[in-house]
Amino acid sequence: MPRSTDAPAPAATPASPAQAMFDADTASRALGIELLKAADGSATARMTVTAAMVNGHGIAHGGYIFLLADTAFACACNSHGPVTLAAAADIAFIAPAREGDVLDAVAHERTRFGRSGIYDVTVLRGTQVIAEFRGHSRTIREADRT
Repeated sequence: MPRSTDAPAPAATPASPAQAMFDADTASRALGIELLKAADGSATARMTVTAAMVNGHGIAHGGYIFLLADTAFACACNSHGPVTLAAAADIAFIAPAREGDVLDAVAHERTRFGRSGIYDVTVLRGTQVIAEFRGHSRTIREADRT
C-alpha cells in the first residue's frame, strides 16, 4: 500500500530555555553574536569585532566585549529553565581586541544557592584571554514576571 504524502511532519524538538531566550535576544543577534552551546550551567557565545565596534584608540570598545560576556552569562544561567536575570556583573579587561578578531565567551556556573548564582566568563581570542567577567544571577519568581 503506498504511503500517504499528507502525513504530518515530525514535531520539532523544542528549543532549550537558553536557546529560546537567545532566539528572542535581538540586541545580541543584531551584533552578530552566535550561541554555540548552552547547557547545564555553561554556555559559549561567539562574536566577530566589526569596524562599528572599534573605539577612537583603534581597539574594540569595552562595552561590546562586556555585552558578549553578558550574553554567555545569560545563556548559562538560563540553561536550567526558570527565568534568571543579572543581579550584578563586573569585568576586567586583560588585552585589547581589534577589528576582525573572533572572540569566544565561555561561561561556567560557579555555584547556585536559593534563587542566586555566580558565573565566571572568560573572553578569548583563540587561546589568549581578552577579559574575565563575573556575573551574579537571580531567578525571578513567577509573581515578579508581571
